[in-house]
Amino acid sequence: MALLTSAEDSAASPDNRTAHGPRVLLSAREDQLDSTLALRRVAAHLGDLRRTGWSELEPPPVAALVCDDVAATGRLLDLGVPVVHLESSHPGPPPAEGDTPPGRALGRVHRPGWLPPSGPPVRGVRPTGVLAPQRTGRSRTRSGTLLLLSLWSVPDADAGAFAYGALRDLAAAALHRTGSCTVVADTGLALLRSALAEHPGVRLLRAAEADADALHADAAVFLASPVLGALALAQARRAPLALLPPLGAAQRDLAAQLAEVLPLPTADDPADPALWGLSAAAAAGPWHLLDPALDDLRGAQRVARTLRQLALAPL
Repeated sequence: MALLTSAEDSAASPDNRTAHGPRVLLSAREDQLDSTLALRRVAAHLGDLRRTGWSELEPPPVAALVCDDVAATGRLLDLGVPVVHLESSHPGPPPAEGDTPPGRALGRVHRPGWLPPSGPPVRGVRPTGVLAPQRTGRSRTRSGTLLLLSLWSVPDADAGAFAYGALRDLAAAALHRTGSCTVVADTGLALLRSALAEHPGVRLLRAAEADADALHADAAVFLASPVLGALALAQARRAPLALLPPLGAAQRDLAAQLAEVLPLPTADDPADPALWGLSAAAAAGPWHLLDPALDDLRGAQRVARTLRQLALAPL
């Protein structure tokens, strides 16, 4: 069970000593980008609930939010803790036996309404709508490039080929074109650090320890893996987004679905000036093409409200 902690964002920290309400546990898979983004965005709406870790020295928390970690959900339920279990990312291959959350949890799944359903609905699991960041404004003086990378469940060979090929080329171009480059990645940090060693100006951050939403607000160019958390960030801020080459089965499947709905550019040619200097027409991205009736950005608030209800009136 992994707790998300960050000195940069006290609102998302499970050790929030300024709150005096019931104790709730927040848990996410720290090696999965979507999971850490989802937990941070929901945590920003928890108000006076105290975020904490469970310990044998204290009573169990009154409720828990678990993003993606099926084993953590099972352990908490066995302790008698009511759990909101949130599936944060686009599903890959069918889950193996034991990889689905227990039916005793309140199941939620991050799924924008404008994306077609991915397989048949699971009984008792509700879609959230878009898990948007709490703050949708961006800096007027934004600069540099933010590269949001997920290597979660990506085969080692594919991750290595990308890191020593496309990633190095994109980082070099970002430094040259925009003056700075920050790479936020969920796993494979040693591999990425080695691949980017020849570009010492690149800042490499671990997703579980970085506030990607705040970094995006200050960045001029946004490149990201095709994952739901990155899409939600760009959509909520009506910001341009270029997709990195999809890595792994889940990213490839999501990229194929996106291609049928949104004309998002791809970051496959670092020499293309359009990637670094977007025209005025593209400055807001293609988000205006979405049906407003399906454009629900209140997913994080909705999940937070469910957790608050559990904490204040446990089942």
